[in-house]
Amino acid sequence: MDLEGVIRTRPNKKDSWKTLLTLAYQSLGVVYGDLSTSPLYVYKSTFAEDIHHSETNEEIYGVLSFVFWTLTLIPLVKYVFIVLRADDNGEGGTFALYSLLSRHARVSSLPNCQLADEELSEYRKDGIVASSDNSFGSRLKSTLEKHRVLQKVLLVLALIGTCMVIGDGVLTPAISVFSAVSGLELSMSKEQHRSIGLYNIFHWNPHVYQALSPYYMYKFLKKTQRGGWMSLGGILLCITGSEAMFADLGHFSQLSIQIAFTFVVYPSLILAYMGQAAYLSKHHVIETDYRIGFYESVPEKIRWPVLAIAILAAVVGSQAIITGTFSIIKQCSALGCFPRVKIIHTSSKIHGQIYIPEINWTLMLLTLAVTIGFRDTKSMGNASGLAVITVMLVTTCLMSLVIVLCWHKNIFLAICFILFFGSIEALYFSASLIKFREGAWVPVALSFIFLMVMYVWHYGTFKKYEFDVQNKVSINWLLSLGPTLGIVRVRGIGLIHTELVSGIPAIFSHFVTNLPAFHQVVVFLCIKSVPVPHVKPDERFLVGRVGPREYRLYRCIARYGYRDVHKDDMEFEKDLICSIAEFIRSEKPECSVKLEKLEDEEKLTVVGTSSSNLDGIRLSVDDTDFKEMASTSELKEIRPTTEKVRKRVRFVMPETPQIDRDAVEELQELMEAREAGMAFILGHSYVKAKRGSSLMKKLVINFGYDFLRRNFRGPTYALSIPHASTLEVGMVYHV
Repeated sequence: MDLEGVIRTRPNKKDSWKTLLTLAYQSLGVVYGDLSTSPLYVYKSTFAEDIHHSETNEEIYGVLSFVFWTLTLIPLVKYVFIVLRADDNGEGGTFALYSLLSRHARVSSLPNCQLADEELSEYRKDGIVASSDNSFGSRLKSTLEKHRVLQKVLLVLALIGTCMVIGDGVLTPAISVFSAVSGLELSMSKEQHRSIGLYNIFHWNPHVYQALSPYYMYKFLKKTQRGGWMSLGGILLCITGSEAMFADLGHFSQLSIQIAFTFVVYPSLILAYMGQAAYLSKHHVIETDYRIGFYESVPEKIRWPVLAIAILAAVVGSQAIITGTFSIIKQCSALGCFPRVKIIHTSSKIHGQIYIPEINWTLMLLTLAVTIGFRDTKSMGNASGLAVITVMLVTTCLMSLVIVLCWHKNIFLAICFILFFGSIEALYFSASLIKFREGAWVPVALSFIFLMVMYVWHYGTFKKYEFDVQNKVSINWLLSLGPTLGIVRVRGIGLIHTELVSGIPAIFSHFVTNLPAFHQVVVFLCIKSVPVPHVKPDERFLVGRVGPREYRLYRCIARYGYRDVHKDDMEFEKDLICSIAEFIRSEKPECSVKLEKLEDEEKLTVVGTSSSNLDGIRLSVDDTDFKEMASTSELKEIRPTTEKVRKRVRFVMPETPQIDRDAVEELQELMEAREAGMAFILGHSYVKAKRGSSLMKKLVINFGYDFLRRNFRGPTYALSIPHASTLEVGMVYHV
């Protein structure tokens, strides 16, 4: 079943109730796939070894009471009515919370952030307002911005939650499918006339509703004591998949998920658990085999169809968490916290449909290893429970900061939130952690591996950027070379990829001092991610001039959100050239005359893509000859000097007032350079720890980061660049 085939964009205010209900229906399979399969193994895991049934129903009623209140307080109250409101412009998940906090407190892990990024409409859409100078939120914000240690703690906290979600992506397919197919162990020849669902309650024990009282939780813990506390790790499994409601928020809408859970999923789960408890309360003496708790209550005549449905539901739940893992990896990679991987967009219309082959194969191998290694749902349940509750604890901690920094609520409200939900989750966390040797070590080990990979990559990337900043070339050096840069300027465009958003990268001076020629037009291109889900096409580029106009040096910064889809190279090149042309056309004459002497004073202009800027310059490329035109609406074509057939390039301009002569000449030169071709200058860096570094830093940089850089993919823009048009400049980075 193709889960992502049902994903659609969230509805806007004009959408009808029909659209809203359709989204709510679609979310049942994607968002609640994992949550709906939990009745397969909750009672089985709870009664595994820690507690034992007796002739009374106190244990069964106590477990049902815990299940009811856990489902009510965590998924319903915490996630549906509180956490879903903390969306990042419609996107959810652990990294969405971190992104939201980064924008309010400026604690972003991205090294090349700019003040211009804060002017993005998506950046300001969530209502960022300045709080009072005397408020606790203002003081907390100031503290976070001043102390790098606190910023690192916040980043590590977000990474831990993210890694646990990835660990859950390994464990959920194992425990869900294993529990579903475990029904095959039950003999199909037994004469059993049992019911499931709502009928099960009335048929076996109509008074099971009494167990919904919290008093039975007290009686349960008082009677079972330490065994009851340890069994909470099995009860915890009833809320596996709750985080998916928040993580998959970007595919649906807040209201659609609230409707689906409140009116369909929540009552269905409660009735399912009550039905199982009603059956178990009448058969705990007659039959003492609790191995197959769910299938024991299924009538023989419908057991095969139920088994088939359970297996399909387990597959749906597994694919849902795997899809969520793909989205999380994409977010982390875009924000510089995970090595670059191949991301395949399986749909041209629905951006959420992605597939990552490397991650998919890794999850498959790890899932098989867990299944073969454990071979029982008890150990898998212990492992899954710890992963789930850790993610929830991280979400609770981040949400308490969101309440103060983003929502500007009273500090006491945040304290009440973290104390109430944090204490409940801490109780479950302790019960899961006590079973560390019985399977709970698996998510810890998996998360530690992924956490090390993420942190090493982030640390190495940040140190590399610091080296670029410290070794960038002064603008005064460029001015001393003159308009020709002291070398021969040949036809064409030289596109220099750099991580810098200001200044001249060292790779450029290294190239100029070693080769006698360079292109007539030079573009310093920076492709960067910003801490927002999406960047609007009309805000995609920041374009500016490096040095005086006659130098023909430009800076272009292409900004993408962590959920944006990068265009193909041809379309991107077209947008890039048009953005520079539009900058030249719209630049004020006095701005181009002014000579900037400091890198930080570079004036950048926001320019949209060619598709979003319908009133701007358009690029026309074909193989036919055009008549020369010198009107104000269209620049004349620059004919090639060679006789062989080649592509003709021209700019088609809107009907606007006459532009100055210098701008016309500059546009003609840009058009001629584009027709001559583009060369891509890429830096081939070797990152090494500098002398005197600590042993730990040498291990991280020389072995960890170097290994990841050599074995993972390079930048996305470098994958499909023609080798004939590529120049690589090698440099050693001593960080």
